[in-house]
Amino acid sequence: MISRKEVKAYSAMPPVFEDITCGLASAPKLPKPMVKETRRVIALARKFNKEVVRPYALELDSKLQASPDYIPWDFVEQANEWGLYTGWIPKIFGGKGWNMPSLAYFIEEIASECLAMANLVGVHYLGVSTLTSTGNVRLINQICRQVAAGEKTHTPCLVSLATTEPGAGTDAEEIDLMDKGTMTCTAERVPGGYKLNGTKVFISNGHLSTWHMVIAYSDTSKPSENTVVLAVKTGDKGFSFGRKEQKMGQKGCPASELIFKDCFVPDEYVCFSPEQIRSLKRTVRETGMQMIDYVVSTTRAGVGAFGTGAARGAYNEAKKFAAETEVGGKRLINHEWAQCMLAEMLKNVMTARLTYVEANSANGLYGAFRDLQRKPMFYYYRLMPAKFFDKMVSPMLEKAFMTKTFRRVQLDGQTDEEIHRTSGWASLSKVAATDLGIRNCHMALELMGQHGLRRSYRVEKMLRDAKLLQIYEGTNQLNRLNIFKCMIAGDCPQAVIFDE
Repeated sequence: MISRKEVKAYSAMPPVFEDITCGLASAPKLPKPMVKETRRVIALARKFNKEVVRPYALELDSKLQASPDYIPWDFVEQANEWGLYTGWIPKIFGGKGWNMPSLAYFIEEIASECLAMANLVGVHYLGVSTLTSTGNVRLINQICRQVAAGEKTHTPCLVSLATTEPGAGTDAEEIDLMDKGTMTCTAERVPGGYKLNGTKVFISNGHLSTWHMVIAYSDTSKPSENTVVLAVKTGDKGFSFGRKEQKMGQKGCPASELIFKDCFVPDEYVCFSPEQIRSLKRTVRETGMQMIDYVVSTTRAGVGAFGTGAARGAYNEAKKFAAETEVGGKRLINHEWAQCMLAEMLKNVMTARLTYVEANSANGLYGAFRDLQRKPMFYYYRLMPAKFFDKMVSPMLEKAFMTKTFRRVQLDGQTDEEIHRTSGWASLSKVAATDLGIRNCHMALELMGQHGLRRSYRVEKMLRDAKLLQIYEGTNQLNRLNIFKCMIAGDCPQAVIFDE
């Protein structure tokens, strides 16, 4: 037998137990209703696929091929009618409050039919996650309640994240690279707020969103210590849309250029600035990185779900083709080589899913989900009527002390080890699942031969769509470096990260 002292000693050895047992540790802590709720969410996704996504996927792609400037408002309005833009906003902020891990399962389902339409829903929560990560409770409440109001009035209110710049893509997602990149989007402090100038590019859902979480810098010579997050509304003076990118894949989800020329953002819409966080225990630079990690720890796991959906969609189409097609006098699915290929593809789907599930388990234990999934809070949010939050809690969220308290709990309450664990697992899922998604698309094309190149068989679109997964939310190369930083470098004191 092994003693408690030995268990403690061996648990601390790399990889530490917490790094490899997130799923095991989270299981007994999960409220039981989460399982039933997740089943309902998956059922909703499958119904949405049957009635909306699959019948429209190829048509939407064709529309964009013929008219690159087409904006898919019709789909966004349907998604809004189905309640998909408020489903994963907590009840305290006016949403339905579905458990956050269920979003990844939902995204996998939609992505198995169309990655572009999955992104038209999922990237909205990238914007919401960025807003939430700033800890500015007053603005979180205000903007999320506008999203909820947009559902009731049938006028979709989406949120985007604007971080990528013409000369800085991946650099903007890693604090150690910011000062080496070419950051040009400036937020100049002026009386009563900030004056915003610059351009953001490749902004998913940009043309469709009402609110934009804009990452800018009050001093571009040292952006890592001068990050500012501003909430800019479509229609604000000095803000306009530029071109819409003509992409190889995911054409249905617009990638927009956002242009700011002396756009004044008043103090009431400053989500995050160095002045607001100086009282926290970490430095401004460290807190800026923590804020980024809060976002990407959830959204990169979400991209893992996208990749899983791509792998699954390709597998489903290949299996269907093999079952219906005869080769050499017998059905393709009865050839051993085809059976081995389908088994390999299913293995890739299952492996990809396990990575994002584990990443979400880490977030539930140590990251963005941790307070929402603790049993007392979970049941409190679940059992209290929405009117209570609307009338009693919402006015309290306007108070400055609520933001200070929320930030201390959310930011100061997370250890460096927990940051690395959630961020590392998210990057691991993002890299593994998206690579496996591409792999399955290639295998489906190999199995289907020339038929796979025909649009009606769907796989060529899946491959075009899946390629983008390896690029956004940090390229897979950056995410590999983040895996090294978060999960390897701590055991190698001689390692220097982002040195080149």
